[in-house]
Amino acid sequence: MAVRLLWMGLALLGIAQVQGQARPQIPAPSLHRVPLQINFLPEEFQGTWYVVGLSGNAFRRAEDAQSKMYTTTYELQGDNSYKVTSRLLRGDRCDTFVRTFVQKGQPGQFTLGNIESYQLQDYVVRVMTTNYNEYAMVYFKKTVDNTDYFKITLYGRSEDLRPELKEGFVRLSKSMGLTSDNIIFPVKVEECIHVKA
Repeated sequence: MAVRLLWMGLALLGIAQVQGQARPQIPAPSLHRVPLQINFLPEEFQGTWYVVGLSGNAFRRAEDAQSKMYTTTYELQGDNSYKVTSRLLRGDRCDTFVRTFVQKGQPGQFTLGNIESYQLQDYVVRVMTTNYNEYAMVYFKKTVDNTDYFKITLYGRSEDLRPELKEGFVRLSKSMGLTSDNIIFPVKVEECIHVKA
């Protein structure tokens, strides 16, 4: 469990210190298989999102079942990058992680600003689908030591989403090669997530 919590924190930061973690058995899908939101609207996407679901090739349901819900706030900057702030509960304290996502390629696709300082070979963020006011599904891939770690995040504008959105998230995750064992729905908490990032 401790290793998984560490991975979540590292995934939030994009930091590459994953030496103690086994290489994922499920490869990351090629980017052409990952949907991209058509006509992405940067201003509509900004704001606070609750992390309602997570899936990825480094997640294991048995070990991550007690992961806690957290929030991520996207603040659009003048250069169309986002200042991204995540707040999560660790133990009995709130941790805050801030990073910059810089547009790369098509609208709705980003990379990590100042990627060199994170010791990553590559970092991709891709908004797969969103209706902006209720949900979003976002793909993240980081490359560390020639190994691809990927995750898909189900965001909600509120802590609760309609069951059909969660079912769609499960289907999308499985279409990317993941299994039920790689999909988790973080436990709701009151601490940290209701404080403005």
